[in-house]
Amino acid sequence: MDAVQTLSVDIETYSDVDLKKAGLYRYVQSPAFEILLIAYGLDGGPVQVVDLTAGEEVPYELYSALFNPNYSKHAFNAAFEWYCLSKGFCLSEKESVDWLRQWRCTMIHSLYCGYPGSLAETGNALGLNEDQKKMAVGKALIKYFCKPCAATRSNGQRTRNFPQHDPQKWDLFKTYNAQDVRTEMEIERRLSAFPVPPKIQEEWETDQRINLRGVAVDMELVEGARAIDALRREELLAEAQTITKLDNPNSGPQLLHWLESNMGESIPDIRKDTVEELLERDNLESDVRRMLEIRQELNKTSNTKYGTLASSVCEDGRVRGLLQFYGANRTGRWAGRIVQPQNLPRTYIKASMLPLARDLVKRKNKGGLELVFGNVSDSLSQLIRTALVAAPGCMLVDADFSAIEARLIAWLAGEEWVLDVFRTHGKIYEAAAAQMFNVPMEKIKKGNPEYEYRQKGKVATLALGYGGGPGAMISQGALRMGLSEKELPDIVNHWRTANPHIVQFWSTVDAAAREAVNMGRRIDLWDGRLVFARECDSFNDFLTIQLPSGRKLYYAKPHMRTDRWGRPSLGYQGLGKNNRWESIETYGGKLAENITQAVARDCLAFAIENLESAGF
Repeated sequence: MDAVQTLSVDIETYSDVDLKKAGLYRYVQSPAFEILLIAYGLDGGPVQVVDLTAGEEVPYELYSALFNPNYSKHAFNAAFEWYCLSKGFCLSEKESVDWLRQWRCTMIHSLYCGYPGSLAETGNALGLNEDQKKMAVGKALIKYFCKPCAATRSNGQRTRNFPQHDPQKWDLFKTYNAQDVRTEMEIERRLSAFPVPPKIQEEWETDQRINLRGVAVDMELVEGARAIDALRREELLAEAQTITKLDNPNSGPQLLHWLESNMGESIPDIRKDTVEELLERDNLESDVRRMLEIRQELNKTSNTKYGTLASSVCEDGRVRGLLQFYGANRTGRWAGRIVQPQNLPRTYIKASMLPLARDLVKRKNKGGLELVFGNVSDSLSQLIRTALVAAPGCMLVDADFSAIEARLIAWLAGEEWVLDVFRTHGKIYEAAAAQMFNVPMEKIKKGNPEYEYRQKGKVATLALGYGGGPGAMISQGALRMGLSEKELPDIVNHWRTANPHIVQFWSTVDAAAREAVNMGRRIDLWDGRLVFARECDSFNDFLTIQLPSGRKLYYAKPHMRTDRWGRPSLGYQGLGKNNRWESIETYGGKLAENITQAVARDCLAFAIENLESAGF
C-alpha cells in the first residue's frame, strides 16, 4: 500500500463478554456489543470524537479516510479497532480481510523497538508528559461505561451504566478517548525513524488472518469434561472436610494452618512446587499425605481451560485469538492467549484408547473414566488437546521444530560436531554425553552402565547453552532427574569444554555489543550474519542487533553499569520487576539467548508463511 496520508483512531466499546477472559472475537460477536465512541485524527491534526451513543453520525471525512486505501489506519493494538469497526460497518469476512492491509499497529511498532505493549507504559518509557500519556483515570472509566455493573439498590438495580447516569464522567471519558489518539500519534512520531519492516507487517497481517480463522472446538467433550470435573471436585472437597474438619479445606490459609499443626513444623506456602516437594517425603502421616494429594488435584489449573474454552468459543463453534503476535517484545516470539495453546498438558493416553476416553467424557461417565483410566483429574487434563479438532472434511496437523534452540545456538556459533549430530542420527543428549565424558556413544544405551551419562548430557544441553551454571541446571530439573547438586559444577565444566565455539559465542556477542555501545561502531560478525550497531535520533538511542533475516533486536538507552560483583556490565532500559521501566543488566549469555530465540521465531514465521502460501 502506497499510503501518503494517515488516520489515527481509537474506539471505546461495550460488551457483556469479558474481553480478557474470552478474547476479542467472542467479545465482539456478543449481541450486546456496540461501539460507543470513535476518536480520530487526520495526518497528525486535531483530534475529533464521535459520540455514537448521542446519535452522532460518522463524519464523511472519517468514513472516507477509513475506506480510502491511500490512508494508512493507525491504532495502538490495531487488531481491536480493525475487528470492532469491521463488525460496526457490517463488513463481510472477505471485505474485512482485504481492509486489514490498510492497518498499521502502533503497539507492534512499540514492541518491535523494545518498548512495552501498553499505551501508558510506552508513553512513560518515551518520556511523554502527563497530557500526552494515557490518563490514569481511564481504567475506572472503562470499567464504568464499557462493562456490565452489579445491580444494587443505589443504582436502581441496573446492570449497565449509560452516559446519562453520570454526564460528568461521560465528558471525561470522551476526553480520555481523544487523549489516547494524541498519545498514539506521538508514539508513532517518536518511533518513525525506526519503522516496522514490511516483512513484519506482512507477518502481522497473516497472524490476524489465522486468528480470525480460529480452530474448531469439540463442545460435547468440553461440556462433558466440565461436568465430570465439577463432580470430582465435590467429592474431593467432601473428603477433605472429613479429614480436616475445616469449614473450607480449599482455603489456602486454613489448609496451611492445618498442615503446620499436623506436621509440627512451619511450611512457607502450599504452592504447586512446595506441595510436590512435601509429597516426596517418606515419613508423612496418611492424612497429611492424602490432603496434599487432594490439594494437588484440586489445583490442577489445566482443567480450568475447559471452562475458558466454553466461555470463549464463538457462535460457529470455533475459538479465535489464541496467539498474540510479538507477545514477547524484542525477540518477537508469539505468546499464547485464552487457553494458552503453547502450554497445553501432554497426552500420554495411548492413541488406541483415546476414542474410548473421549467417549466416556462426552457421556459424562465419570465412573467409567475412573475405572479404565484411573485418576479422573489427570485424565481430563490429558484430553484438553483433543478438544481442539479439525472442521468436518479437514485434518488437524500438529507439528513442531525439534530441539530448535540447540540447533540454532550451534549454527550461530559454528559448533560443527553438534550440527553433525542433527544432520545424522539426531541423538543430541547421547552425543553431548559422549563428547563431555569421552565415552563411546554406542555404549550410552539402555542396559549399559554408561546410560547414566545420557541424563547428564540432556540436562546440560537444555540448561547450559546461554552461559548458565549449576543454578540453571537445577531450574531445568537436574535434581529431579536424579543428579546431585555436588556433581553439577563438574558437568558444567565438561559441557563447556565440549562446546568451545558456543562458549566463545557468548564472549564475542558481549564484546561486539559493548564496542557498539561504547564506540558507536557497526560490528559485522560472521560475514554479516549478525550486525551490532548503536542507532540514535533526537528521541531514541538503541543498541541494535540485526539478525540473519534482516530483522533487528532493539535495546533502548544502552549504557554501561555495574553488575552484582562490582564489575562493569552492559545495561539497557526495559520492563523489570513489577513492570517498572528501569535499567536491566545483560551479558553475553543473555544476548546469545535473545538472538537464538529470535532466530527460532523467524524460522517459525518463515514456515507459517510457507504453509499459508501452500493453502494449509
